[in-house]
Amino acid sequence: MEKILLTLSELNIMLDYSNYKDEELSELLKSGDAKAYTEIYERYKRQLYLFAYKRLGNREEVRDLIHEIFLSLWVNHENLSLKYTLTTYLHSAVRNKILDILAHKKVSVKYIESFNLYKETEQEFTDHGIRRKDLEAIIEKEIEALPYKMRQVFNLSRRSFYTRKQIAEELGLSEQTVKSHMQHALKILKLKLGSMLILAFLSNL
Repeated sequence: MEKILLTLSELNIMLDYSNYKDEELSELLKSGDAKAYTEIYERYKRQLYLFAYKRLGNREEVRDLIHEIFLSLWVNHENLSLKYTLTTYLHSAVRNKILDILAHKKVSVKYIESFNLYKETEQEFTDHGIRRKDLEAIIEKEIEALPYKMRQVFNLSRRSFYTRKQIAEELGLSEQTVKSHMQHALKILKLKLGSMLILAFLSNL
């Protein structure tokens, strides 16, 4: 009887990954099986999205979070080590990411409130000065991460107090484009730092 040898790719085509248990998919993923990864993604993406959305309430933020979780899962698949179940592992990863996001927002808001409280005070104590510097460093980091043209528009408005018309003339843009860049910049910064940023620093823009 003739022996038929199948390549790994041909064998994968024949397999129905939807019937595999999580433990089996995890082992296949660890060996670099892209189809096992795809099955895990399809099996858990909606569940994890809803889990995160209930806690963050921001669709764009949640989409980015889920993307990062699954990207990390694939990039680090060779080191995958499950202490419990796959679903526990994924939910824990999402929960930790949510906590990071909320902690970042909480810190940002705390710094902003602190800065507002003391910015008009004639004599600032050293610790207040440190808080302000920390806040400014956080904000500057996020501003520098904006796309180049958007950052130009934002800085001309925030630092140079240019009007929309002046910015348009300076950069050779239409006023509508300038407005669009500002709206997108504010949206990005609000997502990164929390809405208090607008009240503290951008109310004149």
